[in-house]
Amino acid sequence: MGVVILLVMAAGVGLMLTRRLPTAFALVLLAVVIAFLAGAPLTGENSVLDTVLQEGAPTLAATMIAIILGSWLGRLLDETGIAGTLVRKIVEFGGDRPTAVALGVLAVSALVGTVTGSAPAAMLAGIIGIPAMVAVGVPKVTAAGTVLMGIAVGVPFELPLWQFFSTALDLPVPTVRDFMVKLFPFALVAAVAFVLVETHRRGTEHAWSLKSVAPRPRSRREELGDAPWYALLAPAVPLVLALGFELAIVPSLLAGVLYTLVTTTRPREMNKRLLRTLYGGFEVAAPPLVLFVAIGILLTAVKLPGAVDALEPLVRAVSPQNPVVFVVVFTLLVPLCLYRGPLNVFGLGAGIAGVLIATGIYPAAVVLGMATSYNQVFGVADPTSTQTVWSAQYAGVTPQQVMVRTLPYVWAVALGGLCVTAVAHL
Repeated sequence: MGVVILLVMAAGVGLMLTRRLPTAFALVLLAVVIAFLAGAPLTGENSVLDTVLQEGAPTLAATMIAIILGSWLGRLLDETGIAGTLVRKIVEFGGDRPTAVALGVLAVSALVGTVTGSAPAAMLAGIIGIPAMVAVGVPKVTAAGTVLMGIAVGVPFELPLWQFFSTALDLPVPTVRDFMVKLFPFALVAAVAFVLVETHRRGTEHAWSLKSVAPRPRSRREELGDAPWYALLAPAVPLVLALGFELAIVPSLLAGVLYTLVTTTRPREMNKRLLRTLYGGFEVAAPPLVLFVAIGILLTAVKLPGAVDALEPLVRAVSPQNPVVFVVVFTLLVPLCLYRGPLNVFGLGAGIAGVLIATGIYPAAVVLGMATSYNQVFGVADPTSTQTVWSAQYAGVTPQQVMVRTLPYVWAVALGGLCVTAVAHL
């Protein structure tokens, strides 16, 4: 039966790759089929309806709340002009020096990446940053890649992501935080190397405008001027509280929202801005919320006793235990997290992670190292991820061009994360 379940998983990957079904729908369908194959009854204990669907759907509820708050804070950073001000100040400081401007946009992208991920993060940094880089001679592919590599630098400190891995892998938040801190230097070095190497190796391309992008009308904040200097600290507030003071994730994000509001908004306008940005945050958060419901359902299905018993001998047979072999094998498998592949943690990879933990093949800390290392690749180089698609299209290039240019750098990040995992836990 284990072989049949693996074949069903492979079919699920095919449905996602060919876009015959949206990822979330494919994961739910996959979970239901796995549950039936594992011998789960329709209702009752360890059943399809009561366990997989009913209990599985809210499994990642804490992550969903963190996603909503992160999206809310992201909308506030946009509406209040904080993100735009940060980028403009960096561009002014960099002048007409391509490398300096690119490094500045990289820094702002990293800061934004700690607050929110996916396309909203790329937009916050890229709407001003990409045209500014192109205007001073940074090649378009490099400009798009710079924003993405910058977001990847911030991802290890993205609080909703901490909550996701903590809940999905049943690990304490401090354990997730400690590994993310170790992963951060690899992401930082790779991102800086990308900017330095690509801006010098490719030279300058003086394309003074992005023909593919229509001029964006000036926002109310741009018309009024830059955000106050003290408001620019807003993206760092949740991180300082969670990392420096070890405050819980939800209160840290709420503190960021309140700080942003108080430092940028007149008292009589606060109520309207709070509601407006909260509703806007729900719009941004809707796609990942649906995906996390589906991931929770899939995680519950693969942890059913019947599924664990069927998959354990097969998965154990192909899972290396030697630290060196572990690093070599899973480094070579990095491309399988691209194109919504089987190692994409926001797809079938979540189910595979659940299998590895439920069967006892690897400790949860090892699975955490694998999943977070692969996530660094997916978030930058996957041509199907929303931030990659948006950044590439806004810069006037294709996602595949961005993938080719960035993949060697994020592959090295994954290698670093896997090495740390093997040394610490194998």
